[in-house]
Amino acid sequence: MEWISNSRILIVGLGLIGGSYARALKRLGYHVTAIDTRKEAIDYALENHIISDGSTEVDEAIVSSADAVIFGLYPKVFVEWIEKYQQYFKPGAMLTDVTGVKSCVVYDIQEMLRPDVEFIGSHPMAGREVYGVENSDDGIFRGANFIITPTEKNTPQAIRWIGSLGRILGFSRISVLTPEEHDEMIGYLSQLTHCIAVALMTCSDNEHLVDYTGDSFRDLTRIANINDLMWSELFMLNREPLLKYMDIFLDEFASLRDMIRDGSVDELREKMRLSTKRRAYFNK
Repeated sequence: MEWISNSRILIVGLGLIGGSYARALKRLGYHVTAIDTRKEAIDYALENHIISDGSTEVDEAIVSSADAVIFGLYPKVFVEWIEKYQQYFKPGAMLTDVTGVKSCVVYDIQEMLRPDVEFIGSHPMAGREVYGVENSDDGIFRGANFIITPTEKNTPQAIRWIGSLGRILGFSRISVLTPEEHDEMIGYLSQLTHCIAVALMTCSDNEHLVDYTGDSFRDLTRIANINDLMWSELFMLNREPLLKYMDIFLDEFASLRDMIRDGSVDELREKMRLSTKRRAYFNK
């Protein structure tokens, strides 16, 4: 399948990312349908012309008419959905996802999937600290990173197809990683940072701190406004890489504490210079 104007796209799971995909694809002229268990999500998307059609039920007619299906579901629900409803897919349909972990999802789905459809994992490295299609915004993709996680079961055509999706959505950099490389990276860049934000917010119960805080605290804890159902599942499914980086972080934090306790100013400044040097890699 190519990304041509008459392609019919189904989005299963109309949350923040699924809704933002829908906005972008609808704006680009694709026929976009959606399935979501929340009637409010479907109604909102229809009223705001984010989708052309939608349902709160897994409608065989909607699924079987889709040339491509994008899944915005939690990992375990995603696997269960494929297992239960894959008989509805159109032969030749292309499938992808937005799931934040890959090793525990990609191989299971490819193993159980019909041979006449193809699933290739992908992960848009974009988001906000709010949820639901009501907060969707395809502007979050512009300038962001997009990761493709193919396996030996994927065809070159599928890799090109998912790369073209990233490009038309506006992502600035498209990378290809194995599912294992993806999960290692995400354990550090995303999951560890969410753990740090949660821990920082639970250090104090002083409700008056909001009256004194500056931008540094707000910036550092923005992602502490967290979806506990989704993120707890992601942490548990990727616990080995996450625990590894949590241990490294604990060692680094203890090192900083000891430098301050012992008055080791030169060592502390050297650590700060190293931090500044490495942070410069991320400056846009």
